[in-house]
Amino acid sequence: MSEKNNGGTQSARERLQQQRQRDKAREKQRRVLIVSAAVVGVLGLAAVVGVIAANSGGKDSSDKAGPVVAPTGAIGGDKPAIPQGRPDAPSTLAIWEDFRCPACAQFENFFRDTVHELEASGAVKAEYHLATLIDGNMGGSGSLRAANAAACAQDAGKFTQYHDVLYINQPQETDDAYAKNDKLIELAAKVPGLDTPAFRSCVQDGTHDAWVKKSNDAFKASEFTGTPSVLLNGESIFPQKGNEQISAENLKKWVAEANKGKKAGTASPAAGSAAR
Repeated sequence: MSEKNNGGTQSARERLQQQRQRDKAREKQRRVLIVSAAVVGVLGLAAVVGVIAANSGGKDSSDKAGPVVAPTGAIGGDKPAIPQGRPDAPSTLAIWEDFRCPACAQFENFFRDTVHELEASGAVKAEYHLATLIDGNMGGSGSLRAANAAACAQDAGKFTQYHDVLYINQPQETDDAYAKNDKLIELAAKVPGLDTPAFRSCVQDGTHDAWVKKSNDAFKASEFTGTPSVLLNGESIFPQKGNEQISAENLKKWVAEANKGKKAGTASPAAGSAAR
């Protein structure tokens, strides 16, 4: 009798353990689904935030600027941009962004590795158009100061690394921390070899302020409703392309479709760009 009772107890314990394992598996699957939905929701929210920002009023703090000094290797014309990647890549990813914009940080921090991978493979070249949208809407000068500092990093061939640091460390939208040149120089220490006297002078002197203003003027003159605005070969893909929601997998798929039958870029990055 004693053996039967022990066996029954053991069996019950085993069944309970198995049930707990199944419950954990279901909970894990539920969390994965919730996180996946949250990512899509955040990206959707990012688009909404951008739309709200673009339609808000306010004075652009970049109105006063000196002569236009383009950063090394910048694209000119009526839509100034900082190019990254191989210049002969078959597709172009154009990104209009603001370093104070939380939606831009959400996009960059989620898709950063995918974009870098596509650039490194020669599948796409990126063109970064810098805007000062939040300065105009909320006041302050953090968008302008950060954009100038990023342009200074481009002069040093370290735009991508510093660009990523700015988004990883982005303050709250209402905290105009990037208005302080000392903060921008402090963050430059996170990029090996960037914190030099030349970089500091460029940041403190606002060397590229007028160029940033020109880029922002191009943004204001465009049909874009907010930041980030992301285009693949001129077609908007954020927050979706056609009926498909943007994701890392879809971005790779869209680039592959656009590049079908075309050779990957092999040319060395343009001056001021850094190969990865």
